[in-house]
Amino acid sequence: MPSQKALEAKKEIVKTLVEKLSAAQGGVLLDYRGLTVEEETKLRAELRKAGVEYKVVKNTLLRFAAKEVGFDALDPVLNGPTSIAFSATDPIAPAKIICEFAKKNDKVELKSGFIEGRVISIDEVKAIADLPSKEVLVAKALAGFQAPIYGFVNVLNANLRGLVVALNQIAEKKAAAGE
Repeated sequence: MPSQKALEAKKEIVKTLVEKLSAAQGGVLLDYRGLTVEEETKLRAELRKAGVEYKVVKNTLLRFAAKEVGFDALDPVLNGPTSIAFSATDPIAPAKIICEFAKKNDKVELKSGFIEGRVISIDEVKAIADLPSKEVLVAKALAGFQAPIYGFVNVLNANLRGLVVALNQIAEKKAAAGE
């Protein structure tokens, strides 16, 4: 039977996990078995640079936290070594970084993920990872907004050019008739 002190420490870890899972926009669970310290350090650095938090967690503690948040669907994947990467600001970043890392390192095994309060499958995590970044999507949207404006400006310029050409021809005719 665990001591009261150990039990309180575990409750605090679960409470922290609940807070972080509730605040997270997106996250990915993975099996990190077989990674060297150097490889895991590199992964942590990439995640940290993108503002993604990464933790190795005990399955039982994560199971309690997931249940409290409503992520009961994570229960079947919570076996073996588990780590979790999650972000409170960017729902796509954890999936992108983890999937990119997994392509280079076959030891990393995706388990599951979640995005905006719902649990997603490995295939959905991979599909999210293939989405363009937020900056690219914003740039495409802005380009879509600009296209009609450019077209409108060209139409106005064409009308003005036509008016200038017509006025120039009238001026030339009057000048020729006046001489």
